Amino acid sequence: MNTTNRLGCLTGTGFVAALITLFVLVGVAFASGSQMFSAGELNAQPGETMGGVTSHADIKECKTCHSAPWERATMADRCLECHTEIASQMLNAAELHGSIVQKSPSIACRDCHQDHRGANAELTNLGENVFPHEALGFSLNEHQRKESGAPITCDDCHGEDVTTFVSDSCQTCHSEMDVAFAQAHLLSFGSDCIACHDGVDRFDDFNHNAYPFKLEGGHANVACTECHLDARSIADMQSAPQSCYSCHYQDDEHNGDYGQECENCHNPSNWEDAQFDHERFAVSNSCVTCHAEPQEHAGQFGTDCASCHTTTAWEPASYNGTHTFPIQHGDGDGSCQTCHPNSLTTYTCYGCHEHNQVNIAAEHLEEGISDYQNCIECHSDGREHEGGDD
Repeated sequence: MNTTNRLGCLTGTGFVAALITLFVLVGVAFASGSQMFSAGELNAQPGETMGGVTSHADIKECKTCHSAPWERATMADRCLECHTEIASQMLNAAELHGSIVQKSPSIACRDCHQDHRGANAELTNLGENVFPHEALGFSLNEHQRKESGAPITCDDCHGEDVTTFVSDSCQTCHSEMDVAFAQAHLLSFGSDCIACHDGVDRFDDFNHNAYPFKLEGGHANVACTECHLDARSIADMQSAPQSCYSCHYQDDEHNGDYGQECENCHNPSNWEDAQFDHERFAVSNSCVTCHAEPQEHAGQFGTDCASCHTTTAWEPASYNGTHTFPIQHGDGDGSCQTCHPNSLTTYTCYGCHEHNQVNIAAEHLEEGISDYQNCIECHSDGREHEGGDD
């Protein structure tokens, strides 16, 4: 009778053979110090003492770094038990490892820090991982290639230590692109480029008018440094004074009498095109409180400014006071300049009708009048003869 064992090697003899093999392997493992299960030689570069060792090569037990599948602790937890300074960094988003935890929590220690690659191999190797550079506040989207076309590498900005930044790396590359601009920019804003720039070139198409202080009128062509003098950071840029008076106080012809809110009267398009709104100011109803009588009045018009002037525009003025000589005399247009071409304190009758110096002299001398210069003394009403025609 031919019988077949459907369980194959799962026989009593097979189980015994398997157990013997297992015991042999365990014995060899213990005898070799577990090296037969090692993925490779550990890093032997010495450093400060952590967890009782100065290098990974001094670690003798796998469980120091590797957790069993059934344990709650992970391999990253094992790393932090020794690297306590990194554990502290991870609690601060401003630090390197803290930023990674905040922005890319899926990245584990071993994704960047690999061992079992030899005694002298580097412990930091990104491999095929794309490092979350944006998580550190600087984007590499616009920093892929140099001016020559060669790819930008980590060494170009970080030198031999990826945890540091070579301060003159920006200047080195950007001088190759535009040396004049780079030098001028360095003098104006300093060498700490990343204090303002985050790699996305946000200042290339910067729209100042999207912010509260708009660059209108005369401000449109003002250089950045005139308002942001010695700015060395974003905070410095934002702290620039925004009031008119803070920049123009030295040009204040009012000597502070009208306060510091220049925009109540002036506008950035045309500083001289000022509109004074008296309702904005708590001033006396008497003009002379602010406006002394102009010298050109020579004390002839008193202090009732409103009789001629308005608050809308100081000029032109319209005289509404008592005038001994008829203003609408003859064919004149009634303007002050007709009779007072040079000064309001002097007048002339020449220039109208037949009134020229030769004719006036001849007519008066013919009648025996030699003192004829003060016309109004005899012609106070504008008439040629008393009771006669104009």
